[in-house]
Amino acid sequence: MHICTRCETTLSQQEVSEGYKDIKDLSATVKFGLADEPGTFVLAWTTTPWTLIGNVALAVGKDIDYVKVKDLWIPLDKENIKPLKELKTPDAVKFKEEYYILEKGALERYKDKFNNSDPAIVEEFKGEKLVGKKYKPLFDYYVGKGLQNEENGWQIYAADFVTTEEGTGVVHIAPAFGEDDLNLSYEYKLPFVQHVGMDGLIKKEAVDFAGLSVKPLDDHQSTDVAVIKYLAKNNLLFAKEKYEHSYPHCWRCDTPLINYATSSWFVKVTDVKEKALKLAKDISWSPEHIKEGRFGKWLAGARDWSISRQRYWASVMPIWKCECGEIKVFGSVKELEDISGEKIADLHKHIVDKVTFKCEKCDGEMKRIPDVLDTWFDSGSMPYAQMHYPFENKEKFEAGFPAEFISEYQDQCRAWFYYLHILATALKGKIAFKNVVVSGTILAEDGKKMSKRLNNYPDPKLMFDKYGADALRFYFMTSAVIQAENLNLKESDVSDLVRGMFRMLWNSYSFFVLYANIDKFEPAKDVRTMHASSLLDRWMISELHMLIRDVNAAMEKYELNTASRLFPKFIDNLSNWYIRRSRKRFWKSEDDADKESAYQTLHTVLVELSKLMAPFTPFIAEEIYKNLTGQESVHLADFPVADDDLINQKLNENMAEVRTFVNTGLKLRAEAGIKVRQPLRSLCITDVILDDELVKILEEEVNVKEIICDKNCAAVRLDTTIDEALKLEGQAREIIRAVQEMRKEAGYEVDNRIKVSYVGGLEVFEKFGELIQKEVLANELVPGKLEKADLEKEFEIDGEKINIQIRK
Repeated sequence: MHICTRCETTLSQQEVSEGYKDIKDLSATVKFGLADEPGTFVLAWTTTPWTLIGNVALAVGKDIDYVKVKDLWIPLDKENIKPLKELKTPDAVKFKEEYYILEKGALERYKDKFNNSDPAIVEEFKGEKLVGKKYKPLFDYYVGKGLQNEENGWQIYAADFVTTEEGTGVVHIAPAFGEDDLNLSYEYKLPFVQHVGMDGLIKKEAVDFAGLSVKPLDDHQSTDVAVIKYLAKNNLLFAKEKYEHSYPHCWRCDTPLINYATSSWFVKVTDVKEKALKLAKDISWSPEHIKEGRFGKWLAGARDWSISRQRYWASVMPIWKCECGEIKVFGSVKELEDISGEKIADLHKHIVDKVTFKCEKCDGEMKRIPDVLDTWFDSGSMPYAQMHYPFENKEKFEAGFPAEFISEYQDQCRAWFYYLHILATALKGKIAFKNVVVSGTILAEDGKKMSKRLNNYPDPKLMFDKYGADALRFYFMTSAVIQAENLNLKESDVSDLVRGMFRMLWNSYSFFVLYANIDKFEPAKDVRTMHASSLLDRWMISELHMLIRDVNAAMEKYELNTASRLFPKFIDNLSNWYIRRSRKRFWKSEDDADKESAYQTLHTVLVELSKLMAPFTPFIAEEIYKNLTGQESVHLADFPVADDDLINQKLNENMAEVRTFVNTGLKLRAEAGIKVRQPLRSLCITDVILDDELVKILEEEVNVKEIICDKNCAAVRLDTTIDEALKLEGQAREIIRAVQEMRKEAGYEVDNRIKVSYVGGLEVFEKFGELIQKEVLANELVPGKLEKADLEKEFEIDGEKINIQIRK
């Protein structure tokens, strides 16, 4: 397993995976001299020269092709030698011959490392021929010192993990520092050399390097350099070069980790793997590809799980051992209390380690082993531990197991999700959870990992203060991070969301509250009995129940981003279409039934919308719901259920078609440079069947007198001819806008009735005075000047100056 020499602790597989960095190391190609063939060397390549002190074997592929080459260009006096082709009398040059063994394909990689640019191949053979050959140890610190299995050491063995992609096709074996190496040592009973302590320092036996840190934080190459210098001095170095690779670092302190063989306790995962794979088919994943992909592949490659750690802080392993070898594993505190006679109130290591008792086998003293549990064992035990199961809450636990769903980011496929599943398989023969929502990783805006050191992300607290927790939550919900993809966090996107959907929602709610308070509106007790006389109301209720249906469908599939992305469009429909189209119904309607219908529709939509949005935007949903209903909390309300009878698909489609025509008509106005307030004669559209109310909406939105439906109208056409009557009506609309602005400036309430006087624009006021009076809520509209006017303004409309005064 991996250890951090600075923290002096072992790391779990998940912790190791979190800390990889690309670094430059020194690699060495080393000469291992065959014991029975002086002058012949087997070449092996390593990226961790410091492990060579612990070398006890070499590994080759028995079916791989190897060559033995002769290099004639190794002069005894390298200081003065020149290339052979430059020497006139090569026979006078002092040199010696050396022979090297390496994988045949590696010759091309190493050709410029030989003294002779074209070394002669003297023999070709399969790796099997090398198996069993002895070689001279590079370092003799542990030779002849009573190592167990020493007779099997410093010998060549066959191994199936040897590859030919890089290096020499020969692997140096140091069982203390590699999993493959350790497994090979078990297979062939190799000696075990552990020349490095848990503190990362080389032990005193390796006298030339004693006390050196194998991966010092300030210069991680320094010990490798020392080893390479030693090898070069003793003619054991063939080549060296810098090598860039991904290397694990401690996620806590950023120290390079070392792979370190130490004793461990394991969960025998391989015994339950087949069952775990079968059960995993019953789990639903969002996104779906994780099931057979990231999680499925990890589970398929599951190995036995090392659960013991040499640490101080963690859950203690409940295992007591005697020197005679007797072992006792405890399943509860009570069991330990019964056998030890002590009251156990604290399960921390420094307390429990003092608890001892007599061995039943030899009367010796049983002591707790010093190891603690891998923290992922704690995490995998969560479903049982949170219920104190099986000691209590048995029925409650059984009723809630497996969990309906869990959610975490994608790396938990190899951690929490995996360990939960393995323990549930082993303990209960069940899955631990039915559904999983897998998120991606949130990165800084530049795509880099968020780092306190780099300070490359906005402060979350400041984000909450500035935009609200709901905005940040909803931003994540709608993003690809919910689908296990990475997200570059952009504060501007959160800001856009607040200025867009959230502002529209709050403005819609504020609009309703303002007018409902003025008219003392009381919502109906049973909104389903309400008859919506207005087409707009029926459309809005239909859109609401479509939203409820679609959100529920997405939620049932745990597609949270699909569900959340439905809200912005709906809220835009509510604010920029329904409320804008219905605005006059709330404050100018002379039809009490129509006003009541508008109030009831908007109230219903806002209440049901708050329930629907509660999981996504809990705070704003709570505010809207509590204020509109007087109930305790939206989070105690039932989640909405769609009423299919209230969904009118045809009406929804027709309204969408009308909005498309509106957008086209407004675009044509803009291209012609004609303001929307200026009425026009007609808009010609394709021959479609539209309800009269829809036609009226289209007329009002595009501000035309007539909609012409013509099957020969290949494209939407706008009649831009403006006669005198249309011009005067356009001026009336400009006057209405001006008076409305004056009302705001004067600070009038929305329902205040006013008196308006005017000087100029006589023709407009004479023809459209009634329209102006109605639109601006004026009791009187008179020519001349008002006494004690609240506000007076002068405007220029189509070149004519008009003076307007207003007074409450």
